[in-house]
Amino acid sequence: MFANMKWMAALVALACIAQLSMTDTAPAISAELAKTCQALTAKAFPPRVIGNPASGSEKGSGQGQRAYYRKCLEKNGKMDEQAK
Repeated sequence: MFANMKWMAALVALACIAQLSMTDTAPAISAELAKTCQALTAKAFPPRVIGNPASGSEKGSGQGQRAYYRKCLEKNGKMDEQAK
């Protein structure tokens, strides 16, 4: 009985170690980078009605805004405004 419990405990420990080693964690971004990219995205995609984010954007779609924001994060906030 005791040997069986040891075997089960070892199996549970092995499963926990395997699960922990498979998790993929992404690094957190800084608040300063997030604010910079949010400001650049708002500048590139101005709202139709100032102060009303639900009114939509004059340029592009929501998908375009998300792609621009992700690209800004990948480039650490150094976006080419000349390319736009």
